[in-house]
Amino acid sequence: MPWGRAGYAFAMAWRAIQAIGPVTGVLSVPGSKSISNRALLLAALSDGPSKLTGLLLARDTKLMIAALQALGIKIEVSDAVLVTPAALIGAGRIDVGLAGTVMRFVPPVAALAAGETTFFGDAQASLRPMEVTIDSLRQLGVKVEDKNTNSLPFTVHGLGNVGGGEVRIDASTSSQFLSALLLVGARFDAGITIINTSENIPSMPHIEMTIEMLAEHGVIVESSNNSWQVKPGKIKAIDRVIEPDLSNATVFLAAAMVTAGKVSINNWPHQTTQAGDQIREIFAKMGATVELNADDLTLTGPKKVLPIEVDLSQIGELTPTIAAVAATATGISKLTGIAHLRGHETDRLAAIVAELAKVGIKAVELPDGLEIHGGNLSPAKQLLSSYHDHRMATFAAILGLLVELELDDIAATSKTLPEFAVLWQQLIAGAA
Repeated sequence: MPWGRAGYAFAMAWRAIQAIGPVTGVLSVPGSKSISNRALLLAALSDGPSKLTGLLLARDTKLMIAALQALGIKIEVSDAVLVTPAALIGAGRIDVGLAGTVMRFVPPVAALAAGETTFFGDAQASLRPMEVTIDSLRQLGVKVEDKNTNSLPFTVHGLGNVGGGEVRIDASTSSQFLSALLLVGARFDAGITIINTSENIPSMPHIEMTIEMLAEHGVIVESSNNSWQVKPGKIKAIDRVIEPDLSNATVFLAAAMVTAGKVSINNWPHQTTQAGDQIREIFAKMGATVELNADDLTLTGPKKVLPIEVDLSQIGELTPTIAAVAATATGISKLTGIAHLRGHETDRLAAIVAELAKVGIKAVELPDGLEIHGGNLSPAKQLLSSYHDHRMATFAAILGLLVELELDDIAATSKTLPEFAVLWQQLIAGAA
């Protein structure tokens, strides 16, 4: 291997698979991480056992399962996942890894437990915004010890119940802060009223997903004027089938986009709150032909990818995939509304700029986004970095279809899609 990156063994590097022609294939994508972790938490807090079919089994969902089990919930994993609620107990220590849904959704559950629970995670997890989670629990009367860091690690001192009431939060850096309180609010003695003090909330489709899933459990969320109210009551147990993860699916569609290929994704839902569904419109504006029929979604890539100007504030998780495709377009693309991505698994805006430079593409950070000067990619002379971020790993895989490059750690995709490398190889080889 001609080059390496400090801190990574040569054996960890992954040589990207170059496409020798248009990428074509049909494949199925595992279940949605966002739906899976919400489904697990709601099942754990419900009034009876639940069966979850098609649940994603990746690092983020395994961390959620382990966290809920540590709090006393019985979860059995087989062909389907069986969740049996129980009295909540202090968990001692819970590893959240780098999973935003675990580090933000589970602390309010721990507040309902009798005992102490300390949350810790990967080294990068301490850099993720957690002040809103900690402050909202304190507003609810829950004792939280964080050594004045407003970050991981911290300890929640559960007393077995939470009084509830009004909470004021700034949800401008992540919709997960709002979803976390909505998911648990019905279990608080007085329910919860959440008032968002900021003008905007990113990723509103995830809030809509939370509210829709709560309604399926019999919990109604009333909202108006930047506030949300959940009344106290039971969370009814239901069995659930998990949709495919559309955000993960967009990466495979991107393979068709940049190679003028044709890729179909099985079981694409006709109605969904998943942010990934919006890729249909975005890729169509970039020149693709997109067809959704009864069984699947098929994208035919254009002969020439068109640059795009688009506000991604509500679908920020798609940014690395769209940025990779925009890098192949002749012209300037502007992706805006995504300042909050600086606080994700890594600073994704800075990461995209740095990694595009390695393949000869100029990109500039804007106050709330990116300007990408697309064109001819060149082979990378430096190892590309995943930053331990699954979206940056798949970003590199897309670029690697067109130019020679190596990535430090494709295993970062295990966060939401452990099978990625195999599925990708099969698709590019025409075997998917």
